[in-house]
Amino acid sequence: MLQQGQVDKANIVMRCLATIERAGNALPNPVLLFLYLSIAVVLLSGIAAFFELSVDDPRPLGSPGREPSGSISVISLCTLAGVHRILTSLVSNFIQFAPLGTVLVALLGVGIAERSGLISSLMRKIVIGAPAKLVTLCIVFAGVISNTAGELGYVVLIPLAAVIFHSLGRHPLAGLAAAFAGVSGGYSANLLLGAVDPVLSGITQQAAQLVAQNYQVGAEANWYFMLASTFLVTLSAYAVTEYIVEPSLGRYQIQEASAKQQQAITAELSDAALSDLENKALKRAAIVAVLFFIVLALTVLPEHGILLNPATGKLAGSPFLQSIVAFIFLFFTLTGMTYGFSVGSFKRQDDIVDAMSASLATLSAFLVLVFFAAQFVAYFKWTNLGIIFAVLGAEGLQGLNLSGPWLFILFIMICAVINLLLGSASAQWAITAPIFVPMLMLLGYAPELIQAAYRIGDSSTNIITPMMSYFGLIIAVADKYRHNIGIGTMIAMMLPYSVAFLCLWTLFFIVWVFLFQIPVGPGAALFFSH
Repeated sequence: MLQQGQVDKANIVMRCLATIERAGNALPNPVLLFLYLSIAVVLLSGIAAFFELSVDDPRPLGSPGREPSGSISVISLCTLAGVHRILTSLVSNFIQFAPLGTVLVALLGVGIAERSGLISSLMRKIVIGAPAKLVTLCIVFAGVISNTAGELGYVVLIPLAAVIFHSLGRHPLAGLAAAFAGVSGGYSANLLLGAVDPVLSGITQQAAQLVAQNYQVGAEANWYFMLASTFLVTLSAYAVTEYIVEPSLGRYQIQEASAKQQQAITAELSDAALSDLENKALKRAAIVAVLFFIVLALTVLPEHGILLNPATGKLAGSPFLQSIVAFIFLFFTLTGMTYGFSVGSFKRQDDIVDAMSASLATLSAFLVLVFFAAQFVAYFKWTNLGIIFAVLGAEGLQGLNLSGPWLFILFIMICAVINLLLGSASAQWAITAPIFVPMLMLLGYAPELIQAAYRIGDSSTNIITPMMSYFGLIIAVADKYRHNIGIGTMIAMMLPYSVAFLCLWTLFFIVWVFLFQIPVGPGAALFFSH
C-alpha cells in the first residue's frame, strides 16, 4: 500500500502528465505543424525586415556566407522576389533535403533484412534462448538493437516479452515494461547504424550550414557514443525492472486474464520458438556478417587502406565515412538475402525487389512530412532568421554564464520536455535543430556533439508520452494482462525508466565529453571553432 505522501506525489505526477497529454493533443498533425511554421516564418520575415532587425555576424572575416558589412539582416519573403523564390524552389527544397536520399537508400537494405525475417528471428533468438536469470537483460538488449529495423520491436518484441515473463511465473507487465524501455527509451542507442542515423544527421548538417556553409555531418556522427549507450540503457532498464517496477506490480494473479487468453498466451510463446531451419539460417547470416566486417576492416585498418583519406591516410574525411549509408545498405542486403534464401522466405530474385518495394511503401507518411519540413528549413535559412535567433540565443546564454556541462544539461532537459508534446524524433529535430545547432555552435560546440545530446533528451521521455505513435499499441497489449489499464497507469509504470535514463544518460554524456573528451563518432569533433 502507498503511504498518503506517496499517493499525493503520484496524483501530482498524474495531473502533470494529463496536462501534457492535453497540450500534445492540442498540437496539429506534424505535417500541418510544419505548414503553419513555414507560413509563420514567411510572415515573421516580413515583419522583422520592416523593423530592420539585424545582428553582428560572429563569423570571422573571409568565412563562407559572411556579409562584407559584418552584420546579418533579415531577408523578407513577403516580397515579389520572395514569392518567386518560394514557388520556383518548392521541388528542389524537397529533393535536396539532406535526409531524404540517405534514408531511402538505407531503408532498401533494412527492408530486405526485415522482410526476410532475419531481424525478427534474431530478437526471438536473443530473448527465448536466454537463461531465466538473464531474461530481463536480454529483453532490454534486444529492444535496443531492434531499433535498427524501426517499428519491429514494438510489434514483435514487446508482446513476446510479456509472454515470456508470464511463462516464467513473473508479472507479464514487467516484461512488457522492460521491452518497451529498451525499444522506445533506448531509441537512439544501438550497436549498429540504422535508418534513424541518416535522418538526424541530415537535419543536423543543414542546420550547421547556417553557420558553416560547407560543414558535413555523416550518419556515423554519434556511433561511438550510441554504441556505448547501448550497455548503459540495457543495465539501467534491467535494474529498474528488477528492483523497482516488478516489485511494485506484485505477484501476477492468473485470474487477471481469462482462460481463453491464457491459451492464446501459451500458443504465442510456442509460435515464437525458432525452428531448426531458422537457427541454421541465422548461423549463415552471422557468417556473412562476420565476413562483411572483415572485408570492411581490411579497407581502413592497413596503413594504406583503399578507403582511407587519400590526402592524409587517415579515417577522418575518408571515402569510408562518406559511404556509411552504402555500407548500411550492403550489410542488411547481404545478411537479409542469406537468411531469406536459407529459410525460404525468399524463393526468387523478385522477392528481394518486393521486399525493397514494401519497405519504401511504408514511407508515405514520412515523405509527406519531409516535403513540408524541407520548406520550413529552407525558409528559415533564406530569411536569416535561423542564424539571427542563434546569435541572440548564444548572447543570452553567455549573459547567464551558462557553459560546459550545465549548458548541455539544460539543453537535454529542454529536448526531453519538447518530446512530451511532439513524439516524432525527426519532426522535433527538424523544428529545433535550425535554432539550437547554430546557437551552440556559436558557443564553441560541434554539431555532432549537439545531436548526441538531443538524442538523450528525445529518447528518455519516449516511454512516458502518449504522443508516441505506438503508445496505443502498448496499451492494447497490456490490456491482455490487466483489463481496462489506463494511460495513467502505464505512464506511472514507465516513469522510473524515464527518470533513470534521463539522469544516468546525461551524467554519462557529461563524463564522456567533458571529463574524458572522447569523440562521439568516427572523425566527429567535440568542439567548433568559427
